[in-house]
Amino acid sequence: MQPRTSVSQFEEPLRRTLARNVALAASVGVVFALQRHSLRLVLPVAALALWFSLGGHYVELAFLKGLRARLSQGRLTQAALRLLVWFAGGVVLYGFMAASAQVLPLEAPPLRMWWYGGVLLIGVELAVHGLLAMRGRPNFYSGGG
Repeated sequence: MQPRTSVSQFEEPLRRTLARNVALAASVGVVFALQRHSLRLVLPVAALALWFSLGGHYVELAFLKGLRARLSQGRLTQAALRLLVWFAGGVVLYGFMAASAQVLPLEAPPLRMWWYGGVLLIGVELAVHGLLAMRGRPNFYSGGG
């Protein structure tokens, strides 16, 4: 199968990617710490949230740069497989997050909830792509980006 040429390539400087994803993870850490009335939780929770903010970014890039061109061009096939990649990536990220939590001063999430990572990453990605759609950028809903 020939690689797609009609899809624009996603390129972003590493500094910008890191800044955005660290800021998102830090925000999650702050919100969680404020809810629990314990500022000592900001850094450990932010570290765990980084698995989904930065890791989710790279799961999406794996789809965009690695899989998308190799798949059927049909909109339904592309959307279904993208959701599947997000789910699988979320499960893996949840495992890494749970393992990382073992060494932090937090109660580690239970591994029996592995599926939650997949659902969480799908939710996060759909929200992010909703924001992209509102900004007129290529996104999941429009069949692009």
